[in-house]
Amino acid sequence: MTKDNKAQINMYNREANRDYYMDKDIDNDIGNDMDNDIDNDMEMDKNMNNEKNLYDKKKIIYKDKDKDIIIREVSLMDAPELVEVYRPYVEKTAITFEYEVPSVEEFTDRIKNISAKYPYLVVEQDGRIIGYAYTSAFHVRKAYEWSAEMSIYLSDRCKGLGLGRKLYEILEDISYKQGITNLYACIGAPEKEDEYLTNNSINFHDHMGYKLIGRFTRCGYKFSRWYDMVWMEKIIAQHQTDAKDIIPYPMLN
Repeated sequence: MTKDNKAQINMYNREANRDYYMDKDIDNDIGNDMDNDIDNDMEMDKNMNNEKNLYDKKKIIYKDKDKDIIIREVSLMDAPELVEVYRPYVEKTAITFEYEVPSVEEFTDRIKNISAKYPYLVVEQDGRIIGYAYTSAFHVRKAYEWSAEMSIYLSDRCKGLGLGRKLYEILEDISYKQGITNLYACIGAPEKEDEYLTNNSINFHDHMGYKLIGRFTRCGYKFSRWYDMVWMEKIIAQHQTDAKDIIPYPMLN
């Protein structure tokens, strides 16, 4: 065999090997892309199912037949009514420091984000939503996972019905089952009570066993007035040295 023939054979072998590995790489890329597509499709299906469940979800937690009142899990279909419950808090009070009433779309997104991990409850009377309450993340960092923030908004129709206490009792029980240890309330506080803000929320939380742990001076500005903000805390479980991750609410039995 001449040197030229050997060179041609070696070149042929190199090209064949190169083509083989190129085809193998292409096959691997195709396989990886298919695996990624399958994973993405599964994640999309999961998200779609979760969102569908949020539209359908109406599990009743509490019922008072005499007053025709139920407390149930939220549905995304509730967003328009929840916005109307929230509206007077934004427009007429300093209970929330929010200036603009959120749109139904924005409120729907808030429900989605909160409900992915925490309980979100609504109160109905005669088939009409008259209030809602939920827990949410106290802070996004992992170390704060065992703490949650309480929020509650009730219409005037709820006065005298004991629904604030009932909602908090339910949320505290769920939080305990999730593995949460600390509950917090962030509350607007007036230096002197006025037509926009009183101490009612602070007094309510005090009656529910929450302790005042901090006050921020004149940190909120609304209706051309300065307001304080306080944090109140309630410990609902022992703090373990081998703390387990909390259980997202949708995964609770």
